[in-house]
Amino acid sequence: MSETTREAMEYDVVIVGAGPAGLSAAIRLKQLDPNREVVVLEKGSEVGAHILSGAVLDPSGLDALIPDWKEKGAPLNTPVKEDNFYVMGEAGSIRVPNWPMPPLMNNHGNYIVSMGNVCRWMAEQAEELGVEVFPGMACSEMVYDEQGGVKGVVAGEFGRNPDGTPGPSYEPGMELHGRYVFLCEGVRGSLSKEVIAKYGLDAGREPQKYGLGMKEIWEVDPDKHNEGEVTHTMGWPLGSNAGGGSFIYHLENNQVYVGFVVHLNYTNPHVYPYMEFQRFKHHPKVAKLLEGGKRVAYGARAISEGGYQSMPKMVAPGVALLGCSVGMVNVPRIKGNHNAMLSGKAAAEAAHEALEAGRGSDELTAYESEVREGAIGKDLKKVRNVKPLWSKMGLTASLTLGGFDMWTNTLGFSLLGTLGHGKNDAEATEPAEKHKKIDYPKPDGKISFDRLTNVSYAMTNHEENQPCHLTLKDESVPIAVNLPRYDEPAQRYCPAGVYEVVREEGKEPRFVINFQNCVHCKTCDIKDPSENIHWVTPQGGDGPNYPNM
Repeated sequence: MSETTREAMEYDVVIVGAGPAGLSAAIRLKQLDPNREVVVLEKGSEVGAHILSGAVLDPSGLDALIPDWKEKGAPLNTPVKEDNFYVMGEAGSIRVPNWPMPPLMNNHGNYIVSMGNVCRWMAEQAEELGVEVFPGMACSEMVYDEQGGVKGVVAGEFGRNPDGTPGPSYEPGMELHGRYVFLCEGVRGSLSKEVIAKYGLDAGREPQKYGLGMKEIWEVDPDKHNEGEVTHTMGWPLGSNAGGGSFIYHLENNQVYVGFVVHLNYTNPHVYPYMEFQRFKHHPKVAKLLEGGKRVAYGARAISEGGYQSMPKMVAPGVALLGCSVGMVNVPRIKGNHNAMLSGKAAAEAAHEALEAGRGSDELTAYESEVREGAIGKDLKKVRNVKPLWSKMGLTASLTLGGFDMWTNTLGFSLLGTLGHGKNDAEATEPAEKHKKIDYPKPDGKISFDRLTNVSYAMTNHEENQPCHLTLKDESVPIAVNLPRYDEPAQRYCPAGVYEVVREEGKEPRFVINFQNCVHCKTCDIKDPSENIHWVTPQGGDGPNYPNM
């Protein structure tokens, strides 16, 4: 592929990904210098098409970037009015009072939003400032200079045959060169993964940890709707099978976001995260809200959960990692969008200073210093022990000891220091013979739904005559290793039904990849116990088309 001849375009800064981090960086660069040449490349069919988040937005990032966002019509329409937290049992729930929680857990002043719509609005602000924003432009390769630094990316390649050879309508795409390249791909981006490995950016850091977040949008009975209500739960149905919890957010227009997060460090390969989500909705408290309502959208996305101690080095020659490419989610707050925006602002300011000084293609060390020592680092450092405590000691310890540690960190110290995570999520998976299979109830088609039916509500689509973007390092591993040892968990951990083991009478089992179903969540790249699946970007414009996530 590298031998393909391509035209090249030159920019000051090339930004990969039109999420909150990338768009914030673009906006800030143009605020600092209207003549700066800035381009944003987005693999989704439109800005927002691949954005999925809870989301209760802490507006601090937006306040810092665009102080007059209200006057400019930012779609933050639903302030949080009620904040509830429950520990669930199978038949009932116990409300955890708000008063013992550290102040950082308070949602007062935050907004229930569609981050997809927030990003669409941010793209409009960027374009008004003169940023070039190109949706439908997947970035498939890094381009390096002769010194081994990052020079740019390849974007807009179309028309390869399934075997990778150029097809009759092949378009080679273009090289977009930047004096700096910002990777803002979100969780587990393929280019970010390559850059982290090439420059050893994760050396000496704890492994990144992840959760799988699944989300549905429901239209509910107006009598059951309570605009501005935010509810989080922990406990049932996961129990000891996995860590995680739910969110239920009442936004405008009688709509409710219903979401469920499963931490991907679970040991039992029989765990089926999607079915845990569907089972959760049958809890009496949740079913009462949803009965008579209508599910109108579905999607899924991995979430970076490693926190402060898992953030890799963020810069290498000519390149910087922003937002979830680094992992900036505050796990107990279930918030990362504000930090993504702040990282975009910090990267832009560091790049502007460097470009003004005549520099380029070097390491933006000022950006990394600002992230680690500024507002983002302070936000994440306070909660750094909550995730490892939860992983190692379970729900009760994370609530009590984790809460205590957050309180002491608020005062500026921690008796626990900084705890490590240990294994990555793939390594955490244990052999199937060590665990019992889990009997999941069949979806009823009213409150719970089978996986493939729900995937149709993600409106995902991939051109079939292209290389499969879910690549196997060794094609024999799923059947020869994962099936006998782990009961091939890809059949279950994928929230879109991409992977299946087909058994036909008289024939050996076959591993089938239905890549057309993929919603780009990256769970397979994270959780495969043999670390055999490598997610790469498909053609631009392919994937989910989320309307209001």
